[in-house]
Amino acid sequence: MGLSGHCLCGAVRYTVDADPIIVGYDHCDDCQRQTGSTYSLVVVVPKDKLTITGTTKSFSKAGSSGKAVHRIFCPDCGSPIAHDPDAAPPIIALKGGTLSDADKKALKPDTEIWTVGKLPFCQEHLAKPFEHMPQ
Repeated sequence: MGLSGHCLCGAVRYTVDADPIIVGYDHCDDCQRQTGSTYSLVVVVPKDKLTITGTTKSFSKAGSSGKAVHRIFCPDCGSPIAHDPDAAPPIIALKGGTLSDADKKALKPDTEIWTVGKLPFCQEHLAKPFEHMPQ
């Protein structure tokens, strides 16, 4: 399949030469704060299949594992592009809203992580819920 996407202003673009490993909702507090929304739609892909062009900036903070999670974004428009957890080096989680229109419409989210942080008014329930991170 492959995927492509870009930030709001178009300065940062990416392609992925692989299908997603996981498509789902991340309900953790950090994702809620970074997106300014109730959860983050994440598209987890192999990091070695991702190519990002354009200048990015990152903000790093310790995740629940105690290891850093690097949040990659466009320094011009502020669009979040991905989060890159040191606790899981082979993968990176793209922000689903940055995918091309066709790729967004083809997504089939089936996994929810950090449901312990899920806000009570979020009524959708996906097939594979995890209170924390799946192992």
